[in-house]
Amino acid sequence: MHIKSQKDFFAGLIYAATGVGFAGAATNYAIGDGARIGPGYFPLALGVALTVIGGIAMFRALVMETLDGQPIGPWAWRPLILIVAASLAFGVLLAGLPSLGVPALGLAAAICALVILAALAGPPVRWIEMLVLAALLAAVGWVVLAWWLKLPLPGAAGG
Repeated sequence: MHIKSQKDFFAGLIYAATGVGFAGAATNYAIGDGARIGPGYFPLALGVALTVIGGIAMFRALVMETLDGQPIGPWAWRPLILIVAASLAFGVLLAGLPSLGVPALGLAAAICALVILAALAGPPVRWIEMLVLAALLAAVGWVVLAWWLKLPLPGAAGG
């Protein structure tokens, strides 16, 4: 069978693979039932939903004509590396790396680093807007997670 939209087909494949992974991981937890759900219920439902969405996208990519076949372009290495680095920096700054002697710097620093690194992955950065966004998200994150929900986060109210 001929793939008529490469972008849609491979996007659907990623959705389906992620869904299968979530559903498979959910089987390690008690699922429960609709009236009394267990910890594996939501990941299983999410996995099934992602798999169905991926299947629909792949099916549409095989049957619906597109003008040029929507080929997949070259890898966007810079955004890929910066988004992965932003996620890693968030985890390291939030929890630290005790094995390497890196201390936890807390929620605000982790959110700021995440926003700044992720912003560098896109088109030219508008520094003022990006710094305001980082500060605003750090403040809202601290208020909601540390103050309102009282989650024990490193570097946050009692965390």
